[in-house]
Amino acid sequence: MPVYATIVEQYSTWTGLVYVFNLIVGTGALTLPAVFDRAGWAVGVTLICVLATISFITVTFVIEAMASANAIVQWRRLQQMKRALQVSEPNDEDSEDTPLFSPDSLAKFPSPPQRYYTIQERVELGQMAALFFNRFGRVLFFVCLVVYLYGDLAIYSAAVAKSLADVACVYRPDNISCNSTLPDTALCWNGFFFTRMDAYRVFLAIFLCLLGPFVFFNVQKTKYLQMLTTFMRWLAFTIMIVYATHKLVEDGPQGSPPAANLAGVPSLFGACVYSFMCHHSLPALVSPIADKSRLTRFLALDYGLIAGFYLLLALTGAFAFSRLDDLYTLDFVPGGCDAAAQSWPAAATDYFLALFPVFTLSTSFPIVAITLRNNLKSLFLTEGRHYRWCVRRVLFPLLAVVPPVLVATATTDLGVLVGVTGSYAGAAIQYIIPAALVHSARARTLQVIGMGVRNEFASPFRAKGWVVFVVLWAIACIVLVTVNFVDRLFFSQGT
Repeated sequence: MPVYATIVEQYSTWTGLVYVFNLIVGTGALTLPAVFDRAGWAVGVTLICVLATISFITVTFVIEAMASANAIVQWRRLQQMKRALQVSEPNDEDSEDTPLFSPDSLAKFPSPPQRYYTIQERVELGQMAALFFNRFGRVLFFVCLVVYLYGDLAIYSAAVAKSLADVACVYRPDNISCNSTLPDTALCWNGFFFTRMDAYRVFLAIFLCLLGPFVFFNVQKTKYLQMLTTFMRWLAFTIMIVYATHKLVEDGPQGSPPAANLAGVPSLFGACVYSFMCHHSLPALVSPIADKSRLTRFLALDYGLIAGFYLLLALTGAFAFSRLDDLYTLDFVPGGCDAAAQSWPAAATDYFLALFPVFTLSTSFPIVAITLRNNLKSLFLTEGRHYRWCVRRVLFPLLAVVPPVLVATATTDLGVLVGVTGSYAGAAIQYIIPAALVHSARARTLQVIGMGVRNEFASPFRAKGWVVFVVLWAIACIVLVTVNFVDRLFFSQGT
């Protein structure tokens, strides 16, 4: 039986929403300006607003499933009490399938039944899958989560190595303009036969050697490390928005994104799904909130602020720069044509922004890798069976860190990595799994608890049509993205 964590430390609603904001606004946001520019400003604004709304709908699904899981946990405990009472007073009419709060059973327990639809214990997404899904559903859930975490680690690895390589490689041939992107085959330093791709792979190997060993242990972020990374994140995004806004005011629009370009929609979809992702970590963030009475309203406010923040970041970036890198921070890399005229505060700011992914993602990489390692064990190892030490302590840590680094070695295209991760595994975790969880949770709680108890954390989108809509939306988007990827593949081969 899974172990459910009782919440000991609690914090205010505003603190919890800040944590949710910080979790959502991360690496995905850094890829938004480039894909927003390609898809067009009108399409980009519309799609960001639509995907923010649908993501919020599925967040409410997860919240309702969390409350239902807590109710089931309470029901199981009371069933144990019920069976203990029946030892002295046998009753052949009772069974485990009898609703706990039927009229005859309510008198046996003094606690009000609505108290069981609470979020008093942290029930993780995998534990909810174990409660509400059959074996096939549980396997699919872990496969989707593992694929998503693999994509996460590949994106982290590529972003860190690419940031370091772009800062370190300062040589720019005279025949390449300042606004042009240097190819991977360009020399890193003048007079050395060492290309930018070579530097990228060297930094990737160093990154693996420095942070890979952490996956063999159990490490946790400290409170002060979280505070530091949160401060750096807010500082970096604020500087980028202020810098782009100042550039627009001083120099006027340098970029001219189209109103609509359907060819860029799949990449924007994948980046948006990845950018609004928080569903897999909601139990850990929401459960410790002390006052959950207005949780849905506050989450709606959070998502509205995040959508506005993304629009501000993407719009200022798309119009302020004539060319955008896949990773927005690389548009601030120092050493351009006007580097000699830069003051030291401006140069220091550029270095900070360019190296921002290195600081923040390096602290997250071990945590995500350990999460992936544990989920791989849950997927492939049978509970209760003894396995050799090398399998548990060596094989699975290596399986967690080596494949994503190999993927990052093969490509430096963060747009593709984010698009694939968000469009497939991300869409499953953000859309299909919450819809399946809330559907199964409603059926299960109706069976064991009955209809007379109201779930105070029920989603405002409680009609079955919303669940069907979310699933159909996810399937349609995945199909469209797949068709676009296939078209791009054949088109590139044809040309």
